[in-house]
This record gives sequence, C-alpha cells and structure tokens, in this order.
Amino acid sequence: MNRLLAGMIACMFATCAHARYAVELDAPRSVRKLLQENLDLMRYQDRDDLNADQLDYLLATTEEQVRKLTSTIGFFAPKTRLDVDRAGATPRIRIGVDPGKQTRVANLDIGIKGDVVSAHPEQAAEVRTRWQEERGKPFTQEGWESAKQEGLARLQSRRYAAASITNSEARAYPDLGEADLQADYDSGPAFHLGGISVSGLRRYPEGIIRNVNPLEPGEEYSAGRLVELQRQIQRLPYFSNAEVSLERDPAKAAAAPVNVRISEYPEHRVRAGFGYGTDTGAHLEGRYSYNNLFGRAWVFDSQVRIEQRRQTMAAEVSMPPSPGAWVNSARVSAERTTLEGVDLRTRRAGLRRARSSDKRDFAYTLDYYSDQLSQESGAVLPEGTVVLPGTHQAVVAGLAMTRRQVDDPRYPRRGYIASVEAGVAIKGLLTDQTFARVYGQARQYFPVGRTDAVIVRGELGAVISSQGNAAIPASLLFRTGGTESVRGYRFQSIGNTQGGVVYPTRYVASGGAEYQHWFTAQWGAAAFYDVGTATDQWSGKRFFHGVGAGARWRSPVGVINADLAYGLQEGGGIRPHLSLGIVF
Repeated sequence: MNRLLAGMIACMFATCAHARYAVELDAPRSVRKLLQENLDLMRYQDRDDLNADQLDYLLATTEEQVRKLTSTIGFFAPKTRLDVDRAGATPRIRIGVDPGKQTRVANLDIGIKGDVVSAHPEQAAEVRTRWQEERGKPFTQEGWESAKQEGLARLQSRRYAAASITNSEARAYPDLGEADLQADYDSGPAFHLGGISVSGLRRYPEGIIRNVNPLEPGEEYSAGRLVELQRQIQRLPYFSNAEVSLERDPAKAAAAPVNVRISEYPEHRVRAGFGYGTDTGAHLEGRYSYNNLFGRAWVFDSQVRIEQRRQTMAAEVSMPPSPGAWVNSARVSAERTTLEGVDLRTRRAGLRRARSSDKRDFAYTLDYYSDQLSQESGAVLPEGTVVLPGTHQAVVAGLAMTRRQVDDPRYPRRGYIASVEAGVAIKGLLTDQTFARVYGQARQYFPVGRTDAVIVRGELGAVISSQGNAAIPASLLFRTGGTESVRGYRFQSIGNTQGGVVYPTRYVASGGAEYQHWFTAQWGAAAFYDVGTATDQWSGKRFFHGVGAGARWRSPVGVINADLAYGLQEGGGIRPHLSLGIVF
C-alpha cells in the first residue's frame, strides 16, 4: 500500500515514462534520407524511456530542426506539418515536409592577393577555375566548406605553404533560390626548401635518411616532394612510420626547414601469415628480420613460404643505403615448383646494387642459377623441348629498370608503368651455354569519365642463343597463363606442350585490355580480354584467348581483383582468378 502511494505521488510531480511512439515521414527523396537519419523525432522513436513532457519537447522543436537540417543542403524555407494522434496506447505522429525550392550557387566573388598573383598567375587561375565548377550547383554546407578548403589546398600544395583564407561569406536568397559566395585568399610568400631536421632516431645513424633524401636545398616547396621523401623513408626496413612537415613561418620562406619525425621498428621482427591464391593454392609463410646486423644497420632478412605447388626459402643481407639511395645486397634462395607436369628445382645466389624511388627503379645484378628440371612422373623429357634433362647452370650479369608515371601509385587511372630486364651469360664462366635474355612489360591507364578507366597491358620476353637445344636454367625461360597473364587458363599452362606436360620456352608474348567501372569510391566491376603465347619458334606460334569479368575493391594496399574468366582454346575453361593489383 505504501509503495503504491509513493508511485502515485511520484507521477504527480514527474510524468511517468510510457511506451515508444510511431512516426511516419512524408518528404521528397531530396531531403528524406537527411531527415530520417538526423531528425530527433525519427531517431528516438524506438526508445521506451521517454515521458510525455519529453515527447512534447521533441514535437515543439521539430520544425526548427527541419529548417536547420534542410538548410545544409540548400532548402532554406521548408514547410513542416505535424499531425499527432494520441488516441491509442502508442502515439502516432505524421511529419509532412515540403522543402520548397533548392537554392543554387549564382554568383562567385573570389579574391586572391599575394605573391602568386604576379609570380605564378596560372596557379591563381587554378583556384578560380575550381570555384567556377560550383556555379549552378545546389548550395550545400558541405560543398561550401569543401570548395573553400580545396581552393586553399591548391595554393598550399605548391610554393605557398602559408596561404590562408582571409574572409569567406555565403549569402542565400531563398525567395530567388540563389546563393552568392565570397572567398578571399592570401597566398603569402613563395617557399623554398631548406635543410632537413631529423628526430626520433635511437639505433640508426641520421645518414641513412640523408642518403635517401631526394630534396635539394633551395628548390621550390611542393607537398608532393615532401610525400616523396616520406615514401623513401618508409621503403627502408628500419622505420615503422615517418612524418615529414614544413615549417610554415613566412619569415623562413626563403629556406624553410623540413622536419622529419620517425618511429623505428624493433631490431628483431618475426612475421607469419597464411592465405590462398588461385595460381599456386593455399600458402603458409614465416619471415624473420634483424635490422642491425654487426651493429651497423645491416639488414638480415629470411623467409620460408610453403604453397601447394611452390615452396621457397630465401635469405638476404643488405647494407644501409649509400649516398644516392643505392643499396648493396647479397641473396641466396632455393625454390621448387610442381606445375603442369614439370618438377623444377632452382638454387640461386646473387649480388645486387639497386635504388628505388616513386617514379624509377634501377638495379645492377649478378646472379648464379642452378636449375634441375624433370617430369613429375620421372620420365625422360621428349626430343624437341628447349630444356635438356638434368641440371643446368648459368651466371647472368644483368640490369633492370622500371619507370612509373601515374596519378596515384595505389589506384592509378592515368599514366603508365613500364619495366625491362636484360641479362647475358657466357659459356665457361660457371655457365653451360652462352645466351642473352630480355623481358619487358608495360601498362597504360586511360581515364574514362570521372571514375572509370581502361587498362591496356603487354609483356614480351626472349632468350636468344645460337644453339639448338638450350642447356639454359629453366627458371630463365618462359611459360604463361594464369592470373597475371592470360586469364581463363591454369597458371603456367601455356608453353611447349608434349605428352600432357608443359615445358618452358624461349619466347613469351601476352597482352590484354580491361575496362573498369566504379560504382562507389571502393567498389567496382571490370570486363577484360587477354591474349598470349609461349613458344620456341615464332613460325609455329599459337595464341590463346581469354575473356571474362570480375569485381574490384580498393583495399588499403591496392586494388583487389576477383575475376571469372573463360579460356577459348584447348586447355582453357571457366576459371576464377584472385589477385592484388600492385603496380610493378
């Protein structure tokens, strides 16, 4: 009895909580999603802890909330109607919204002053051109802020690191459905780069960073060049993170210091992983690195990778980069592949001097190969194959070059990537037969519209020798087919086929074209055509064709391709292909 009395008294002074209410929204598509996701009356309708006073407050503030929300996308004079039915146990509310006429950008007043006006008028014109894209568009708060910041970014990205917005104003006229925008910029002085200052080092000498630094004191400031330095540092095995920034003090514009703050990896690193690829099956791998060998920042890196059709062991020792970003290294490896009836065992040891950057890679190499090739069945190889039975060796002196000219290193839509390798081996110098080897591949990217792209690729390789049957290590010869070449065929299933076994050949040629359509920033689809061959004599060549389609996803490390392809010739069929589209 006392508890009941206490509850009645409590309800006299505070309205009791009641069941949830139901809301129906009647609004056009232009504002419907915005209101559904942000209007309090919509967001709280499933809560059962609201009392009558709180519901009344939500109803009283709905019209003002609608006005504030719709004004962010250019509807400044909406009309809101509320119908509330409290007859049942659950209140029912109907919200009707007529957003009215959407306001569009009519006039632009973009002011720019500072050094950019006289010294680099083309850069000032870029800012104004960007603003012209806003004329006629619906006015939105997000678009207004984005346009201001993008104009500022176009100044700050090159030369004018201290550029600023000195004034901005948006004036809306709802009765006319128009908005006038004003933004004033001051470029400030042009910046030139000074020296670099490094912080965060504990184990390694500062010279490591200075030796890979591509920046020249006195050059014009560019945000892209700072990113290039950052990427050069992050390519090194020593550092987990690098932050590169410019001191934006106008008083130091003539020689602005570049600050580099880094974080180091532990000296010892152990990594492991597993996965699956459509070419060589499931895999398990482990890797161990020691980044301070001999206490001199030499790097020891070892790796074991076990795949269903390929197994690899490798170890490498590399010195820290010397001036010019050159890195000297030595490597040994052993690999076994069992593909298309061929059991190939390769042992390799070599020296390498290389340097890499965002746009160019260059390497001198000297490698010793010792390969043993046999049929998986153990039978003797038939006559006419390029590779003779048994073990063959060669010392190959070579060079390799790669050139990248793309708009985005992870998700390119414009530009090209090309690479070429060339090597020569001379009989008698731990080499069974004299030969020369060349191999090249290229990709060209063509943008289509705002998001789509066409990709055209090609590869060509040849081993040139004056002798008939080549006693050349088989890993230096060619087969094709699979995810990275002619889709619709098994991995390395195109070559010199005899008795159901596919042997490596002297020549390879393949190409393809792909159209990519992107539905969102992350997801897209593609249709493609591939063609290629691997042959010992061009006079008897046979080309293999494949067509297909697939899905594309922009992952943090690059575009992941999931394809379904159909090979049109014998040996082909409907096959899945999964790959990570990393630029070579």
